Amino acid sequence: MRDLARKVGAYAGLHFVGTPAQVADRMEEWLEGRGCDGFNVMFPFVPEGLDDVVDRLVPELQRRGLFRRDYAGTTLRDHLGLPRPPNRFFPSETTGRA
Repeated sequence: MRDLARKVGAYAGLHFVGTPAQVADRMEEWLEGRGCDGFNVMFPFVPEGLDDVVDRLVPELQRRGLFRRDYAGTTLRDHLGLPRPPNRFFPSETTGRA
């Protein structure tokens, strides 16, 4: 288990450290100046690290207009603007058949 944790649990890429405003500054710089289209956020510890991102960083990014406040729907398909495929088990609302 230790070997697996070392191999997949560590991250040697770019990391931002600082106050929520400082981290948001760096993220904004990458988003606007370097063609970045998103970030993978990793936490040094859980749940406190996740709480800091949700309670402190996300509101700062939302204030800057860099993080959404609302979602387009209730499913990932809705968020991505993809149509729903027909459901073969339940009739369609428009045709009355599956």
